[in-house]
Amino acid sequence: MLRPHLEPAELPQYEILHEPGEKIAFAYFLNDGMTSLVALSRDGRSVEVGIVGKEGMVGMSLMMGLRRGTFRAIMQMSGSGLRIRSETFQEVLLYAPTLRSELSRFALMHGMQVAQLAACNRLHEVDQRLVRWLLMCQDRVDSELLPLTHEFLAQMLGTGRPSVSLAAADLENAGLIENMRGTIRVLNRKSLEEAACECYGVIQHFNGGLGLK
Repeated sequence: MLRPHLEPAELPQYEILHEPGEKIAFAYFLNDGMTSLVALSRDGRSVEVGIVGKEGMVGMSLMMGLRRGTFRAIMQMSGSGLRIRSETFQEVLLYAPTLRSELSRFALMHGMQVAQLAACNRLHEVDQRLVRWLLMCQDRVDSELLPLTHEFLAQMLGTGRPSVSLAAADLENAGLIENMRGTIRVLNRKSLEEAACECYGVIQHFNGGLGLK
């Protein structure tokens, strides 16, 4: 039912898929790459509240009959996927109960992820949040290379770049990652998991239900 209406989409890094409060033009299903959902304040500050990769859909407000989103959706890592116009998607959804059920399940688990990230951003230090974030990214891209700058990491974690650079340097000195130009290489996944706060364990518990490793 969806296939005749799907369009291939190349999604470069930092492309904004939709802005908070603005009409959502398309729903996106990623084949690869990763989208960040970012909460923005009036003074220009931002913090990431969720991520979506190949396991889900970007534009979840459409599932609930809404046409506007609460957060900015921005491609954190470049990729590709399929998109469908929001009006068409909502029409198809009326006659696709299995799809509606699967997406409702994803929406529930994603809501739990957002709640856990809110707790993590409030309760844990930047070094633990950085570890948790790197692990969540790797869960979705299945690569040891994460093409991310420290500046962008700082925006996603809601902190300053110097704090992120210090935390990343500590992880590198411990042999867990390698800081490269515009890229972070994960060297020791197991030790990263041991260094993460308990929030990652809670989030990882849902990975199987989302179809992630």
